[in-house]
Amino acid sequence: MQHAIIEQIGQLLASLTEDKRIEAINQIRLTVHAHSPFKENPVDCVLWVKHEEVIPNRYNPNNVAPPEKRLLQKSLEADGFTQPVVVYRQEDHYEIVDGFHRHALAKSKATLKRQLKGYVPVSCLSAQSSETSGRMASTIRHNRARGRHQINAMADIVRELAQLGWNDEKISAELGMDADEVLRLRQMSGLLDLFADRQFSQAWTVK
Repeated sequence: MQHAIIEQIGQLLASLTEDKRIEAINQIRLTVHAHSPFKENPVDCVLWVKHEEVIPNRYNPNNVAPPEKRLLQKSLEADGFTQPVVVYRQEDHYEIVDGFHRHALAKSKATLKRQLKGYVPVSCLSAQSSETSGRMASTIRHNRARGRHQINAMADIVRELAQLGWNDEKISAELGMDADEVLRLRQMSGLLDLFADRQFSQAWTVK
């Protein structure tokens, strides 16, 4: 029974044009994902979407040096995509959480554009954390897990999260930082309003 169903699906896919086939494959994957025992894991469902539907976020603190970027391009050309671009799905586009440089190369390099036929593989995070602060926290966690982030950009993100109402404890827990690191990044931002809720000792008052 299962073999017959799979064979019918194969025959159906073979009868479709390429774009329609990709669309059908995505729908099949979404249907399988809905019934998967691993559906809580985004990697359980990798979709192929047009690269113009995927946009960068405005806060990514990750930077790749030219030699590493060239190696990344070589890896993508030789081995293909082994990791999808991690995204949040919006109403009419996908916003990148992790994989900015993979996406940028895929849409700008001729060899990769031919290989990928104008598509890029994406893995979607849960829509339950789609607010700006949740997306920012996800990006930081991905970057920090690889040990790649820029300190100044991190300070800007900590400042913005604080302005969105996150206290030090929540920032520390969500971004995997200790209290001292959060404090240093808040100090680096140079904004006095971040410390408006702090009580300082009178010993620091100059008379």
